Formats: sequence, C-alpha cells, structure tokens
Amino acid sequence: MRRILLSTAKILISGALLYLALRKVDLSELFSRFTVTSLFWIGLAIAVTFLQIFVGVLRWREISAACGAPLELGRAMRYNVIGSFFNQTLPSAIGGDAVRLWLVARAGAGWRAATYSIFVDRAIGLIALAIMIVASLPWSYGLIADPHGRSALLLVDLAALAGGLGFLVFGALKWHWLKTWWATHHIHACAVIANRVIFSRSRGPAVVILSLAVHVLAVVVAWCVVQSIAAPVGFSDVFMLVPPVMLITMMPISIAGWGVREATMGLAFGFAGLAANEGVNVSLLFGAVYFIVGAIGGLVWILSAEKAAQGSAPLGVPE
Repeated sequence: MRRILLSTAKILISGALLYLALRKVDLSELFSRFTVTSLFWIGLAIAVTFLQIFVGVLRWREISAACGAPLELGRAMRYNVIGSFFNQTLPSAIGGDAVRLWLVARAGAGWRAATYSIFVDRAIGLIALAIMIVASLPWSYGLIADPHGRSALLLVDLAALAGGLGFLVFGALKWHWLKTWWATHHIHACAVIANRVIFSRSRGPAVVILSLAVHVLAVVVAWCVVQSIAAPVGFSDVFMLVPPVMLITMMPISIAGWGVREATMGLAFGFAGLAANEGVNVSLLFGAVYFIVGAIGGLVWILSAEKAAQGSAPLGVPE
C-alpha cells in the first residue's frame, strides 16, 4: 500500500508540475517550428544520447570491476540501454538503476557487489555534476541576474557538493565501528570503494574524465534540441543552465523527472533573462529524446536473453 501511495504521489506531482509548465507553452506554435532540419537535429540528439549511455557504460565497468562485479562491454551496454527504458516507465528518475542492479545480481555477481557498483556509480556521477556546476559558477552568476535564482543555484549545488564530498570523507575514516555497525557498514564500504576508484592512478583519471563527459553530452543533447526549434539560446546558456536542472531532476519525486524538469527549466530560463516558455519547450523535447531512447531500450529488453531467461538458471558474469 505504501508503494502504491508513493507512486500515486509521484504521478500527481509530475502531472501538476507539467500542467503548470505547459500553461506557458503554445504547443501549436511549437509544432509549427518543426522542419526537415528539425528532424536532423532530433536524430543527432538521439545519437548523442546513445553515446552518453556508452560513455556511462565505460565508467560503470571501471567501478563494477572495483566492486567485484566485472562486466563485458556488450553486456554492460545492454544493461544500460535496458535501464534507460525503465527510467522512463518506473515511478522514479533512478528506476533504471534498480533494474541494472537486479540484472547484474541475477547474472551471478551477487546482490552486494551489484548494489555497490550501482550506488558508487551514481555517487561518483553526482559528485562530478556538482563539481562541474561549481566550476561554472563565476559565469553562471553573470548569466543569472535574479538574486533568488542565484541563491537557489548556490544552495542546491553546495548541498550536492557537500553530500558528495562528505561521502568521500566518510570513506576515509578508519573507525572500526563504521565497518561493523549495521547502519553504516554498507555505506562505508561503498565510500571506501569510491575513494579507491577516484584516487587510483590506473582508474581515477579515466573515471573522472568519463564522469564529466557524461554531463557534457547531456548539454550537447539539449543544444541539439535548441537547434531543432531554432530557439534564441546560445550554447553557453545551455551549458550553464542544464546541469543544475539535471541535478534537481535527480530528486526521486516524479515519474522519470517529468514535470520537475519542465518547471525547473522554465524557472532557470526566466532567471537567466530568457523566455521561460522556451525553457519548457526545450525541456519537453529533451525529455522526448530520452523517451525515444527508452523505447528503443524497451525493445532491447523484450529481445534480450535476460528477459527470455526469467525464472531459469542465472546467467554468468565473466571473471
């Protein structure tokens, strides 16, 4: 019953926020801006999204290996593409993570190693996003003149950065009880692995570069969407505004981020002195691109060996 109520609440939040955001949009005017060139840009956005998934796969493989759950490249890519489908269908922005966890565990890696690999992967991605936003703050402050917008940006980013760095510091603590107490044992173990991966001479540089690349590619996807409707928004504007929106969208309070993303993007554009309705337009098309990729992920899931093998013997993970 609690799960049903939680899912219902998320659906209502998404619906309410979408309704409020769409009040600023003239859909007929938006559709009238589509041309043959628009299809090219949307197609390019879809291609970049798959590239983003692949870059995320490369990072996940490095982290999974450190967690004792090594993955073949093809298998990891398939799991991530399938995860993109469940990100769009489960009542959470991180629903795909739960499915990836299930697939890895069921493949023979075990629940602990699978959970650690997904949790550490998500944590490192969040830290990279927060650092990226902090690094761009001098320019963001120049773009956002509204004091409330500046305060909101600073508060959200510092909270995310503090949480990420606190997670790493937690892993560096040597207190024995952190490793044995039930409430801290697993979180501490994940933090230790995150530190080991990030500060490793062999894995660290690659993981950092790949983490930043994932978020830069999200900006490129948004830029392709901007080009598809010829919105009067520069690349630098997209680069400053999209990462904070993606950070807020990570909050698991809606269905696949719908509603939260549109409302936040509209506010961000308004704070930056741009047309708020263009922010909603860009967000809708941005979400549509990920929805299309998720639909392709659904086909991959239907045709996958994992779907066909439900209830049978576990599939093996390479040593």
